Amino acid sequence: MRHNKKFNHLGRTASHRNAMLSNMAASLILHKKVVTTIAKAKALRTIVEPLITKSKEDTVHSRRLVFSILQNKYAVTELFRNVAVKIADRPGGYTRILKTGNRLGDNADMCLMELVDFNEALLKDKQDKKAKTTRRSRTKKTKQEDTEAEVTTTKKTRKTTPKSVDTEEPMAVVSEETTVEDVVENPTSETDDEKTEESNETEEEKK
Repeated sequence: MRHNKKFNHLGRTASHRNAMLSNMAASLILHKKVVTTIAKAKALRTIVEPLITKSKEDTVHSRRLVFSILQNKYAVTELFRNVAVKIADRPGGYTRILKTGNRLGDNADMCLMELVDFNEALLKDKQDKKAKTTRRSRTKKTKQEDTEAEVTTTKKTRKTTPKSVDTEEPMAVVSEETTVEDVVENPTSETDDEKTEESNETEEEKK
């Protein structure tokens, strides 16, 4: 009885299935995409993604573990040299399955399986969407808040400006008053001096 055996046997023996999936994983790493059936792609995803997480630590032990499954030294070097660098910041979900319809002959469900960070067309579209920003109309709340802020700023300026004017104006008035007094006092002193001089001259003439 096959209790709790939920994985897909794919109609093959264990040795045949493991060999097929290891070859598919190596070709996916080398070519960055593979065209296959949906059943095989889902089975391949359970093998490839743990290998990619192991490639984030570039050690001899992790390389030997990956090579024991892939059995392809070129795929191992590609995985640790190029793929691991691009997928370093991604916490899982390294592959994408895109359905392409049914196959002629047996009408099997076909798909294209690819690595997420190596599809340049989709990455460019995402960058373009991020660059485009839509300008939305302001809501009533934001308008009210802006008007209230403007009113408060004008009130503050009105409160601060009269104080400066009051302090400056009395000084100007005082200075003006002093100058006027000086001007008023000076002519009187000048006239008194002239009168004394004239009286002195007249007395000298009389003598």
